[in-house]
Amino acid sequence: MSVKMEESWRQALAPEFEKPYFQHLIAFVKGEYATAEVFPPGPQIFHAFEACPFDELKVVILGQDPYHGRGQAHGLSFSVAEGVRTPPSLQNIFKELATDLPDTAPAPNGNLDRWAQQGVLLLNATLTVRAKEPASHQKKGWEQFTDAVIQTISDQKEHVVFILWGASAQKKGEIIDARKHLVLKAAHPSPYAADRGFFGSRPFSQTNAYLEQHNEAPINW
Repeated sequence: MSVKMEESWRQALAPEFEKPYFQHLIAFVKGEYATAEVFPPGPQIFHAFEACPFDELKVVILGQDPYHGRGQAHGLSFSVAEGVRTPPSLQNIFKELATDLPDTAPAPNGNLDRWAQQGVLLLNATLTVRAKEPASHQKKGWEQFTDAVIQTISDQKEHVVFILWGASAQKKGEIIDARKHLVLKAAHPSPYAADRGFFGSRPFSQTNAYLEQHNEAPINW
């Protein structure tokens, strides 16, 4: 089936689009958008892939569900559109960034497109969600698709940094080949978990040190 996606990703993931599970998933998602309020807006479902082409990818930050409040989700994990109040998890991410790399300028807003455009794939395990119904689109096929995304990155690229925050992301990351990539694990940045190992984990400086070690430009966080 034809899927509208950035070309280098479309080529890398082409086998997935023909599998029965993916066709069932797309039928489910289309039905949901036709009958319910679903986030992110339809054209932004694959925004993470548009913003960070496969050929330019250097870092993966893995989230779980899109935000389920109106006007928040726009296709990048942890990110919100400009003008939207910064959610608590993202506030904690910015706090850790300020501690880890104190010379970094304060974030102008919660839109992380500026990271994506430097090679950071901000990927959620599930790419859609019903309004005010967290986890409502889990176990519909998205997890299988995003597993295939992670597997493809792990197999076809080298020296990618995978940032896995929380137990869910870490379990999903079990398919990553840690012999050829850097895998950084820490507690989730949510207010319920950040004090249990997220603060002080220094993912941003570790990422940049690894990229420079492998002759890649660091990320301007």
